[in-house]
Amino acid sequence: MLNLPQPSAGLGLRRALLAELRQAPPGDFDFLEVAPENWIGIGGPHGAALLSLAERYPLSCHGLSLSLGGPAPLDLAFLGQVRAFLERFKVPLYSEHLSYCGDEGHLYDLLPLPFTEEAVHHVAARIRQAQDVLGRRLAVENVSYYAAPQQDMSELEFTRAVLREADCDLLLDVNNVYVNSVNHGFDPLAFLAGLEPGRVVAMHVAGHYDESDTLKIDSHGAPVKPVVWALLAQAYARFGVQPTLLERDFNFPPYATLLAELQTIRQLQDQAITRQAVPHG
Repeated sequence: MLNLPQPSAGLGLRRALLAELRQAPPGDFDFLEVAPENWIGIGGPHGAALLSLAERYPLSCHGLSLSLGGPAPLDLAFLGQVRAFLERFKVPLYSEHLSYCGDEGHLYDLLPLPFTEEAVHHVAARIRQAQDVLGRRLAVENVSYYAAPQQDMSELEFTRAVLREADCDLLLDVNNVYVNSVNHGFDPLAFLAGLEPGRVVAMHVAGHYDESDTLKIDSHGAPVKPVVWALLAQAYARFGVQPTLLERDFNFPPYATLLAELQTIRQLQDQAITRQAVPHG
């Protein structure tokens, strides 16, 4: 079974960063994450750049349009294309969002699911179907949300139930945990403590926008804030050092600034490994 390097820090393969990523010396980052929708069938200079980078770095894939929680049937033809892409590039990790984004058409947003037993059964069945078509385990990502259509259970209870019933993995987005904890009034450390450690196979960390003390917006367009770095350290203590992606989707800073954030990930990983190696008792 292929795996991403551990410990490791990665960057998203964004076209605005192609030149910097191709020129980066070995050791700046360990893997690149791509949205398969943006690269399947791409030729020309961008396709050549993808091939060149894939020869140097492992790829992970983070989907945008599978709509795991949606009402429309899963797009099996698209899943077949994704499977071929994953196999072509020997991608060890494919993740998608625990949300939905389409109903007889793409809605161009990641919309929240109701936290109900019915939704648990619905999305878990679709995750199992997707895993069968892909021939591999799928990781789902906890998403940021600003209103929930129905909450018969907490986000933590809903997430735990889906992971168990689908028997899938979790891509833990640490920034989303923090953003949701502020916006919906729960303890982010209690959220981490309530997740099963064996489910977490990778992590995301990103910046957010402070709309107010009680409203945070998951933007992916700002530096990672100290409170999120601290939560990432807690996540490593709880789940072990997992491959971690620095997400940046717009407002791209100089490459050196991104490199400094990658170094922060590495420092937190090294500290966690050192702590875990120290005998207790």
